[in-house]
Amino acid sequence: MKYSLPISLALVALSLAACERTVVAPAPTVAVPVPVAVPGPAGAPGATGATGDSGTKGATGNTGSTGATGDTGTAGLTGNTGDTGATGQRGKTGDTVVVVPVPTTTR
Repeated sequence: MKYSLPISLALVALSLAACERTVVAPAPTVAVPVPVAVPGPAGAPGATGATGDSGTKGATGNTGSTGATGDTGTAGLTGNTGDTGATGQRGKTGDTVVVVPVPTTTR
């Protein structure tokens, strides 16, 4: 078993070497002359084409509607009446001052 693989490979190599190979040569290329076209004289000019029709005019658009009038606003509420101010305190009674005229002296 030790030598069976190397011996098999050697036999395959010998059998392939014994085959005869045939080489196919490509076919030679042959140059074929190609005729070249030569332009002739120019022909007569063609007739002028007809003018195309004008398109039709488009329709005018509709005028938009006027907007609705807005509602009138509601009246505002009346404000509250203000409170009456507090009554002031009674003033203090002061002392009574009697003015006595100075007596005139007669001389």
